[in-house]
Amino acid sequence: MYRSVLVIGLLAAPGALAAQRATLPSVPQSLGLDEALELAVRHNPIYRQTANDRGPAAWRVRNALAQLFMPSFSANGAFNYQGAGRQRFLTQEFTAGSATIGSSYSLGLSWRLSGATLAQPGLARAQLHAAEAAIDGARTTLESTVRQQYLSVLQARAQVELAELQLRRNDEFLRLAQARFQVGQATLLDVRQAEVARGQSEVGLLQAGQTVIVEKLRLFQLMGIPAPVDLSVVTLTDSFPVVEPDWSLSDLLAAADADNPDVNTLRARASAARSSESAAKSEWLPTLDFSAGWSGFTQQFTNNQFLVDQARQSAAANQLECDFSNAAWLNPGMTPLNCDLLALTPENEAAIRTQNTAFPFDFTAQPFSARVILSLPLFTQFGRPLRISRASAAADDAWEAVEARRLQVRTDVSRAFYALQTAHESIRIQATNRVAAQEQLRLATERYRVGSGTFFELLDAQLAAQQAEADYINAVYGYHQSIASLEAAVGRPLR
Repeated sequence: MYRSVLVIGLLAAPGALAAQRATLPSVPQSLGLDEALELAVRHNPIYRQTANDRGPAAWRVRNALAQLFMPSFSANGAFNYQGAGRQRFLTQEFTAGSATIGSSYSLGLSWRLSGATLAQPGLARAQLHAAEAAIDGARTTLESTVRQQYLSVLQARAQVELAELQLRRNDEFLRLAQARFQVGQATLLDVRQAEVARGQSEVGLLQAGQTVIVEKLRLFQLMGIPAPVDLSVVTLTDSFPVVEPDWSLSDLLAAADADNPDVNTLRARASAARSSESAAKSEWLPTLDFSAGWSGFTQQFTNNQFLVDQARQSAAANQLECDFSNAAWLNPGMTPLNCDLLALTPENEAAIRTQNTAFPFDFTAQPFSARVILSLPLFTQFGRPLRISRASAAADDAWEAVEARRLQVRTDVSRAFYALQTAHESIRIQATNRVAAQEQLRLATERYRVGSGTFFELLDAQLAAQQAEADYINAVYGYHQSIASLEAAVGRPLR
């Protein structure tokens, strides 16, 4: 049933739309550790924030490669309008008898080759690796936290079972005290003390149940899904056996050095910092810029008659000049000029109107243009050495941070390893104490039953048994928590 619910929930929560991510329609009623880890990886919002960093980092790599091997291309288009009227420039006045409309386009191609473009692909890959390492580290940390919280819920549930056992014991002790009081073998004080002990056990059961609810709420918070209103419907199905730890400290230290997510993340960041240093040093190389462009335009008068009228005026003026030349400048015997050829014909007017139809896409192409520039800054007021020095210091600091974290991880692994050994030995001791306390309680109960012991002795034995059983539970789950802490320090599961 859980897997069908999980599939429905995952289909309802697509990872591509984090801001509109739907929640699960229902929660699993039987929850194993693997299911809890899977839900946490898919829905925990803190982890998802880190996982979202991979997309920009991957596009940064593509962008760096494109800048190195591919030119950038741009296209522009424009429409313009200029109304009729007068314009004045300094002492000159220009008059436009008709409004004009026009359009234009331009296509541009540019490419740059420099030390920065050569260094960017390597830097971008290093930053992508650092982002992936951070994501892996966040996932490992999340899974470790979920495991520990899963154990906390199991431990709280074990405390509830112990509280229920204690309540049953106090019920039995109350009946025993009442029976002995009725036959005159005990006082009313014993009955009242038994009633108080039973009431305290009821309070303890309520508090233990409240602890289970709180721990389950924290588990659902880590999984990133809403908890049900009635948390009692959710049951944790996994259990963890207690086995003697047989790991070698040297093997664990070697595994931690290779797998610890914090160390790997810092290593990736240090590698990216070293790439940044190389990119800073590449500023000493020259820069080559290439650009090319294509363009065109159209221009059209909104009033066709304005052009025809201008053409008619020009033709009339030309005819007058031609007639004047024939009358005043023609030598005797020469053939007069044919001034009728300068007249504006209807065909000429139609051609003028046709030419004034270029807008918007009958472009007049402009000549192709291209440019190549080679530049080499010679002196930058020590700006380049400053940037290189900063990048080198940042890279050195990053590697020192790796070494510091490695030392911290070795300490954490060693401490968790010794704590695990102590926890395992504590289980054996607490198991012995529990058996002894149970036997002490049984003897005290029999002594009180036959009248040779007091109720105070019975209460003392009961408290000792309860404490021993609680200590045993804490020892068992302390052992499991120690393994979880060791796994977190190493950076991978150990069982």
